[in-house]
Amino acid sequence: MAELTTLASPLDVGGVRIRNRVFLAPMSGITDEPFRQRAHAHGAGLVVSEMVASGELAKGRAGCDLRIRHSGLPVHMVQLAGREAVHMGEGARIAAGEGADIIDINMGCPAKKVTGGYAGSALMRDLDHALSLIEAVVGAVSVPVTVKMRLGWDESALNAPMLARRAERAGVQMVTVHGRTRCQFYQGKADWRAIARVKEAVSIPVVANGDVASPEEAATILEQSGADAVMIGRAHYGAPWVAGGIATTAAGACAQGIPQAPEALADYVASHYQDMLSLYGIESGLRQARKHLGWYLDRHAPGVRAEQRKRILTSFEPAEVVVELRRAFSEGASTPDLRSAA
Repeated sequence: MAELTTLASPLDVGGVRIRNRVFLAPMSGITDEPFRQRAHAHGAGLVVSEMVASGELAKGRAGCDLRIRHSGLPVHMVQLAGREAVHMGEGARIAAGEGADIIDINMGCPAKKVTGGYAGSALMRDLDHALSLIEAVVGAVSVPVTVKMRLGWDESALNAPMLARRAERAGVQMVTVHGRTRCQFYQGKADWRAIARVKEAVSIPVVANGDVASPEEAATILEQSGADAVMIGRAHYGAPWVAGGIATTAAGACAQGIPQAPEALADYVASHYQDMLSLYGIESGLRQARKHLGWYLDRHAPGVRAEQRKRILTSFEPAEVVVELRRAFSEGASTPDLRSAA
């Protein structure tokens, strides 16, 4: 698969060198520092922070510092969302000041709480306003600026090529396109061929996103879209190694550190859990970690008993959670999912 081997090569984004072309998507409440560190360690070419509200960042709201904090990785990329140019510009300056190497602008989130505030993919309904935000960010920082978008708001307004073209003229260095409209949310199959119209409209790198979970799918989305790289999101639920697994497969190498045996899975999940508690503190960390624990159990220990699963996801005692996790993986583990191991 010629397209697959392409993913192993570096990519230049406005002078920033990305080690390969398989990226971890920014996911709110998911791609925090512990998750990004794991994805990078497994070989993902680029990892992106979870979405940061520019208005809250500009006003110094609690919690934003954790989202933009540099985690020591070679490339630190922060995604901003918002609808006010002044806040987007100030948020970009703050993020760059904290060490961001690339600033990404969110124009693709379909969530109602985001689009209801006229941010995220709602910006695709008003390209002039979208461009005012892009210009504010590009003008505020010296680091490369990128944009993540959808195909459009709905099937009657597939304006991603136009937005991408105008973004490039404003100084954007890369665009990522999810192959669905906002109104589709995550329903149906992503239209990989539609991304090709964006690639034809610009000369900057285009990243294809949507429904990729395996090396074969990564090769196909590149073939159908003509894109320069792929970005993978939901396939990482319970498997932070997916992007890295695809990248190492593309390079003809062995996957790095993917746990296979039940004991290794238990150690891996327990370590991720402890890192989240260290980052957020016990009270907040317990809440933040539960969705990850649920995904790990669903994916790798489907045989876990219902009462045991409930104890893991509701206990307020970290030591008890770790004990129950180890028991769950020893008793309920399934054969490792090859797709999750890429």
